[in-house]
Amino acid sequence: MILDYFIIDNLIKNALLEDLGWGDVTTDSTIPENTHIKGNFIAKQQGVLCGIEVCRRVFNQLDDSIEFNILKKDGDKVVKGDIVAEISGSARAILKGERVALNLLQRMSGIATATSQYVESVKGHKAKIVDTRKTAPGLRVLDKYAVRMGGGCNHRFNLSDLVLIKDNHIKAAGSITRAVEAAKSRLSHAVKIEVEVESIEMLNEAINAGADIVMLDNMNLQEMAQAVQIASGAVLLEASGNVELEGERSAKAIAETGVDIISIGALTHSVTAMDISLRFI
Repeated sequence: MILDYFIIDNLIKNALLEDLGWGDVTTDSTIPENTHIKGNFIAKQQGVLCGIEVCRRVFNQLDDSIEFNILKKDGDKVVKGDIVAEISGSARAILKGERVALNLLQRMSGIATATSQYVESVKGHKAKIVDTRKTAPGLRVLDKYAVRMGGGCNHRFNLSDLVLIKDNHIKAAGSITRAVEAAKSRLSHAVKIEVEVESIEMLNEAINAGADIVMLDNMNLQEMAQAVQIASGAVLLEASGNVELEGERSAKAIAETGVDIISIGALTHSVTAMDISLRFI
């Protein structure tokens, strides 16, 4: 996944406007205008770094003369104490951009780190770890990029990417079969159709209706294993719902059932930011 920097720069612009308001009264009243400083971005814990180029672009929007030396790139594993980047230039500009830059860098690194843990836990199995649309509004492009940097894969980016027929669609359409038939009659053959099911009976209906992918919503491990036997490769099977890193519904236990995809909303909706700080020299 390649970041679209036109989108990223607009995102950064809005974030800076939100944070700066009418101006940084603390910095502008305490720091002389011509003051220059140097600083290091330091990892305070082990994890997977992500968002370092985004971080650089925050400062360059405020002052394009700021020097930002990247020492660790996106996707690199870091440990506590690692210097991931060096910065030097206008003290005022750096202080004004510090919070926005760190917020984005810490969030993206947190997502990448969590994703890498799930990916590692299913190593040796065919199941792919994927994200969902449960992202922070306005930050989806960054959230999903961070998942990729952590070794995961992306589910649909937005509503136009894929037909995903969920419980409310089924109720409104009348049945799984009616919903799938309606989608097939209106859309190109190139558009994939996924159906969310909650039982083996619904799984059979989705397969018979011609779904390409079936999401097994909150099924237990026994039901997932049974679904794998029934589908027998005719459709891709996606496991979803309350997936954990450890415990009864661990990603590893789910992968062992033979499903193809494990989608985890918590990768982006419950992210724990990675601890990274900027320290002036």
